[in-house]
Parts: sequence; structure tokens; C-alpha cells
Amino acid sequence: MKSLRIATLQGKWFKTTEATNAWYVSEAKKLKDSKLDILVLPELYHTPYFPIEEGEKGFDWAIEKNDALVSEWQTIAKELNAVVVFPFFEKRARGIYYNSAYVFERDGSIAGLYRKSHIPDDPGFYEKYYFAPGDTGFEPIQTSAGKIGVLICWDQWFPEAARINALKGADVLIYPTAIGWDCKEPESLYERQKDSWMTVMRGHAIANRLFVVAANRIGTEDDLTFWGHSFVSAPDGFVIEDLKSDFLGASITEIDLSEIEFNRRWWPHFRDRRTDLYKDILKTWDTP
Repeated sequence: MKSLRIATLQGKWFKTTEATNAWYVSEAKKLKDSKLDILVLPELYHTPYFPIEEGEKGFDWAIEKNDALVSEWQTIAKELNAVVVFPFFEKRARGIYYNSAYVFERDGSIAGLYRKSHIPDDPGFYEKYYFAPGDTGFEPIQTSAGKIGVLICWDQWFPEAARINALKGADVLIYPTAIGWDCKEPESLYERQKDSWMTVMRGHAIANRLFVVAANRIGTEDDLTFWGHSFVSAPDGFVIEDLKSDFLGASITEIDLSEIEFNRRWWPHFRDRRTDLYKDILKTWDTP
């Protein structure tokens, strides 16, 4: 049996990067004596959700991989003796930007990097204007706290990404997220949208019989109100933790990785896969 203590930090934008990062740092340091194994921050935590609109100035929020913010969180990982999933707006080169996440080991070293693969372009979520499609592929990152499959926000809706991580041995799928309701939409859709969001990820947990963690932000930015509800799902889809839409801070959930083996013995989805029948999954659509 391997038990892990996983914390999600559910925060919001505090008007400046400095103020926002200071809040997250302060909340993280409160966990120093909690025997934490993994800490997860929300998508683009150090910026406002600037893809609400398209504009050249939005690129100014990006940071390079050697930025002081990166170094600071490597130090925090070491102080907490915990693996940290650190999402950030990455400037790789002049004109090349990604929606990315580092995974830092307990000693502050870099265990891996993931760049968001699926990039949305919808009203209020104009990410294709800013982010190149990720080139890291779906490779779980080996850490001292297990094998972590990092995916980011819009990746949540694609079962292929979850399945590939599972096939490569991921113990936990982690989804840093920035998602919410648009004030121009009818309120009657709000709970249905949130329920769809949680259900699809719980489905990934069930179909692959592993743990799923989602870390979202809260607060209102322009037309978007982020709905929070960072959560942890067990391999059978049971929601172990679900933070409310006004919860601000860290929440720790303990998981038992032996549940994965138990679930896969009783629900042998991988045994019964018919890979000889799946070639059509590589098509964009079935008809010309």
C-alpha cells in the first residue's frame, strides 16, 4: 500500500502577479508540516485569465523557464518536501508561447514539463491566439510520489489523452484548470456545465481505474466567473473531495494507490480492450 497526501490550492486573481503569487506562496507554506506528497496549482495561476479576449498585450504575461517565479516554487517544493505541479504561461522563444506546467521534485529539481495539447478557441476562451499546441506528448512524469499524468484544462474533455497516460503507467491524472461561467449564458446552464466538467473527468478515472485531481480557480474576471469545485476522484469515480465555489485556500486529500490494483482486478477494462478494432480512432471523422 502507498498512501499519498495531495493538496489542491484553489485561488483567484488578486489584480497583480506579485499579489497573486504572494497569496499562493503564503498558502503553500502553511502546509509545511502536513507531510504533503503533491501540491497542485490551478492553470495560469500567476496571470489573470487573459484569453478572455485577443490582444497583443496578453503576451506580456508570459515568463521564461528560468524566471524567478520558477526558481521560487522550486524552493517551495524543497521546503515542503513535496512534488509541486506548477502551471505557467511559457515564453519558449520570441513569438512561441505555450500553456505549460512544470513538475518539481521534492528536492526542487525538475521532474518533467508538460505543454497543453488541446487548445480551445471559443467565446471567452481565445487560447489559440496565444498558445501553440504542446509538443511534449502524453508522457507520465515519474516522481517520488508516483507516476503523474499532467494534462491542462481543455485536455479534460479528451479521453484519448487520459487513456494514453494510463497505458503508460500513470497513477494519478492531474488537471490544472481555469474554467467558469460566462455571464452572457443563461444561468440555467451553469450547474449543467459544471456537472459535465466533473462527470467527464470522473469518467476518465472510471475507464482507466486511476485517481483524478482537478485544481480550478475562483472569482470573477470580466465576463467569466470561475466556479472552483477543485476535486479528487477515486478510481471508481467516487468524489473524495469537492471544494465549494467560494472556497479559497488549500485542501488536502489522502489517497491509497492500492485502490488502482483492486479496481483493475474487479473491473478489468485493460484486459478486455480490443486494440485490433481501434484504428478508426486515428481519423478526424468517419466519412469524407
